[in-house]
Amino acid sequence: MDVTERKITKIAREAEKLVLLSLREDGVGTAEIDLIHALRHNPGCTQAKLAEILHADKAAIARRTKNLEAKGFLVRRDDPNDKRRQQLYPTERAETLKSSKAEIEASFYEYLTAAFTEEEAKTFAALLDRLYTVSKTESRAGFPHLLKRK
Repeated sequence: MDVTERKITKIAREAEKLVLLSLREDGVGTAEIDLIHALRHNPGCTQAKLAEILHADKAAIARRTKNLEAKGFLVRRDDPNDKRRQQLYPTERAETLKSSKAEIEASFYEYLTAAFTEEEAKTFAALLDRLYTVSKTESRAGFPHLLKRK
């Protein structure tokens, strides 16, 4: 039984709504934010690799990368080992977007936790840190406790 009732996910969705509303003036949508995030963590990858990372259709990735390039969020460079391939890199504008997204999320979470007393906030932060550590450890290991391997 999920005692959290998926509320962590629900709160994260509300934060994402705020981010999207705030970043709308930059002309960036949800899927594009996800692509920029993946590219920041995998600079120099190809469109095919991005499609794999994001579990998305290659044609959809091609459209998104073209749009993001036109908006100045990524650049293409020839692969030095294979001139037929191009590598994708985030621009400074993409890095700025990351900062503004993080600032928006931080403001939202500060607003939410203002409802706590100082002691409640410390306890909540400590418990959240424990959950995050378990989550990251499980993710890095490939989710062995949650995925059934054959």
